[in-house]
Amino acid sequence: MKITIVYDNEVRIGKLKAGWGFASLIEIPHTPPILFDTGADAPALMHNMKELGIDAGHIGIIVISHAHGDHTGGLRGLLEVNKEAELYLPASFRVSIPGRKITTVAEPIEIAEGIFSTGELKGIEQSLAIKTEKGILVIVGCSHPGVGEIIEAASRFGKVYGIIGGFHGFRDFSRLRDLPLIVPCHCTQYKSEILEIFPQQSIKCGAGLILEQ
Repeated sequence: MKITIVYDNEVRIGKLKAGWGFASLIEIPHTPPILFDTGADAPALMHNMKELGIDAGHIGIIVISHAHGDHTGGLRGLLEVNKEAELYLPASFRVSIPGRKITTVAEPIEIAEGIFSTGELKGIEQSLAIKTEKGILVIVGCSHPGVGEIIEAASRFGKVYGIIGGFHGFRDFSRLRDLPLIVPCHCTQYKSEILEIFPQQSIKCGAGLILEQ
């Protein structure tokens, strides 16, 4: 499995563009490439994809965590070049996209083999729970429902070993202590504290970061 941070507040590679938003690409053998969120704007999203060697037209599934513009801003532009991807949208994201296969997500659902949505937690946001040999890897947008609540929801699919994405104002750091992988991105208010408290488990995020599990 390969996870590429495509859009983030910071960059890991000089030619990429930063922006207030988040997008990550999940690539798993025998599974269509999955884009989780689309950043805040299409130009930066498409620029970063090109620099990272990602063919936007080959993305098979697009999952939107929640309806805020820093996670949906690149969607329309992406759909102009990608004519086939199916969408998994949280129930609170009411948008019309004629001609597309759209699954509205309220409850937990399997998106592809071994890849699950937590369901739309607290009526605002869904996260991904991915089964790996190490356990469940959770990918979040902004964690508006709460990091602890998201981890609990993802635990129904197995023991959680890692979490990637925006943690918002989360500061109950004890909830992260037993996780071998912590990647705070985008809107994480206490990012520097997390990196300092968990130096062995944490990885600094940024567009261009590639994680292979």
